[in-house]
Amino acid sequence: MKKLLVMLLSLISVSAFSQTVEDVILKYSTAMGGLDAFNKVNTAKLTGVLTTQGIELPLTTQVVNGKAMRTDVTVNGQAIVNVYDNGTGWKINPYGGAPTPTDVTGTELISFKAQANLANNLMDYKNRGHKVELLEQEDVEGVKAYKIKLTTKDEGKVTTYFISTTDNMLLKSVTKREIAGNEYDAESFYSGFKTVNGLKFCFQFVQKIEGKPFQDVKYSSIELNVAVDESIFVKPK
Repeated sequence: MKKLLVMLLSLISVSAFSQTVEDVILKYSTAMGGLDAFNKVNTAKLTGVLTTQGIELPLTTQVVNGKAMRTDVTVNGQAIVNVYDNGTGWKINPYGGAPTPTDVTGTELISFKAQANLANNLMDYKNRGHKVELLEQEDVEGVKAYKIKLTTKDEGKVTTYFISTTDNMLLKSVTKREIAGNEYDAESFYSGFKTVNGLKFCFQFVQKIEGKPFQDVKYSSIELNVAVDESIFVKPK
């Protein structure tokens, strides 16, 4: 009887902890509202504030899901604009050597393209051809998390995602970020999840570079299936 009880407990233990990477990602996607539901959204408008070095900057992102994205940030009365439009991209950044509309290519264009999809790379890894690997669990600020390494198909860029073992929500991601020609470890911490039209969105994320706070984004509103003037994605001549 005692041996039988030990065997049963052993089976329960294995069943509880032997998760595959596909299991974890499916649970995460389901907790967010489901990949199919995200892909059915036509447009989105995200409005909020980006805080960096103690300065609050108005932020607006408009998306035609899977096709186009535009982010506008106002700094001292000047606009910083990032745009992806169905395979091409451009930007305006008077503080980054692009005072007039400038074409975007390479890894920057790939990054812009990813932002044009409401479902992130982890949720839609199969369709996008990315590789995923389940690593050993880790704690994120006291919360036990599944750790998933994702390598993108196009550029081989690695991002590590940390998913709560409790509620299957995204806690943190870590990737490399290039700033002023140098590459740094960038950690993003996600919080303030709210449900919009049946889907969950992160309303706040804090990014740290080499462990130090770099920027904090807080959305005051996220609207889905709203009117978006697609002419805003066209590069000015």
